[in-house]
Amino acid sequence: MSVDVWILGIHMTKFGKHLDKDAVDLASEAALAALGDAGVSMKQMGVLAAGQLMAAGAGIGQQLQKQIGQTGIPVYNVANACATGATALRTAIMAVKAGECDMGLAVGVEKLAGAGLLAGGSRKTDSANWEPHGRYGAVAGVDGRIGTETLPGVFAQIGMEYGHKYGGTSFELFAKISEKNHSHSTLNPLAAYSKKMSLEQIMGDVMIAYPNTRPMCSANCDGAAAAVVVSDSALKTLSKEQQRRAIKVSASVLTTDPWEEACQVLPNVNTLTRNAAKTAYEQAGIGPEDLNLVELHDCFATAELVHYDNLMLCEQGGAVDFFNSGATWRDGKTPVNVSGGLESKGHPIAATGIANIWEVCHHLRGEAGDRQIEGAKVGLAHVIGLGSACGVHILEKAAS
Repeated sequence: MSVDVWILGIHMTKFGKHLDKDAVDLASEAALAALGDAGVSMKQMGVLAAGQLMAAGAGIGQQLQKQIGQTGIPVYNVANACATGATALRTAIMAVKAGECDMGLAVGVEKLAGAGLLAGGSRKTDSANWEPHGRYGAVAGVDGRIGTETLPGVFAQIGMEYGHKYGGTSFELFAKISEKNHSHSTLNPLAAYSKKMSLEQIMGDVMIAYPNTRPMCSANCDGAAAAVVVSDSALKTLSKEQQRRAIKVSASVLTTDPWEEACQVLPNVNTLTRNAAKTAYEQAGIGPEDLNLVELHDCFATAELVHYDNLMLCEQGGAVDFFNSGATWRDGKTPVNVSGGLESKGHPIAATGIANIWEVCHHLRGEAGDRQIEGAKVGLAHVIGLGSACGVHILEKAAS
C-alpha cells in the first residue's frame, strides 16, 4: 500500500550535559513536546518506535509509556548504531504506510555525556601467540594491526583514503569544514556548543586521529528528539494550521552494506550511503540539485567531505572542489549542516537521526529563526552507523 506520510509534529531537547535528567526524562520531554507541536495526544498514536543504543535492552519504549501514557499500542525498541533514531522514525512511517494506524510516534534518546571514544578495542592482548576464538576465530581483530576500529581512527582513514584516491585534501581543508560547522552553530540555541572557532584554534587543538583534532569530532552528549507522523488521509481531517505546518516525507530509506570482500574486515561507509541516496532521490522524484539544505552525518570532519560525494551533492571525486566553492556554507548553493552539525550540535547517538530531521523541518516551515534558509522547500537528512546502517530522508514543504 502506497500512502503519503507527513511529519505532523517534531521536537528536540537542547543537547549537552543533563546531569539532573535520565533517559526517560529526556525522552518524555521530547515526546510530549512533539505531540504538543502536532496538536494531538498520545491517545491518538497507533504505534511507538523508540530508540536508545547504549541501553538497548532496557525497553526505553515501555519506560517512556509509563511517563506519557500507556495505551496498549505496539512498541518497537530500536537499536541500529548511529542510525537508531532514523530507524525508529522509519518504523513509525512503515506502520502508517502499511495502513496499521493513522498516526505514530518515534523517539530517540541517549545519555552520552562524558562517554569518551566509542567502539574499538577488539585487540585484547599483546601476546606474541594469538589464539582463535568465537564466530570469527579465523580472523584476527584489526584494531592496532591493519588499522583501527576506534571511530575517530576509522573516519580519519576514510578521509585520508578519499584524498589518496582523488587528491586535493589536506589537514587544513578538513579543519575548514569544522570551521564552517562551528560558525553555523552560533545561530543554534539547542546546540551543545555554540562557539565560533578559528582555523588556527581548530588545527592547534588536541589531535585525536589525524587529521581530526578534537573540534573536528562529534561531541558526545545527552539529548532526545521525537516526531509524530500521520497519514495523508488523517492529515486532511485536521485543522488548516496543522496541514500548513506538516512536512511531507517524500523518501524514507534504510540501507546496509552490500557484500564486498574488503568490508568483511574494514567498514565501507561510502557504498551504502550512495545506495541510500540513489534510492531516496528516485522515491522523491527529485535530484540533489533540488535540495535547499542538507543535514548530514558529520561525526568527523573527514566524514562530511566524503558524504558530499556519497550523497551526490557533487560529481564523483569532486568533494574538495565542491567545498572550496563555498557551496556548503549557509549562504552557499547547497547549505550543509546549518545546525552546526554533530561537531557542534552534539551527537547523542539515538537522538541524532530525528534531530537532523528536526532541523530540516524547521527550515521548511520557516521556523528556523536566525539561521533560516530563505525559501527552503526541499531538504535531506542523513545518518550512518558503522555495523553498518544508513538512513536517508527527503522532506518537502507542504504546498500552500
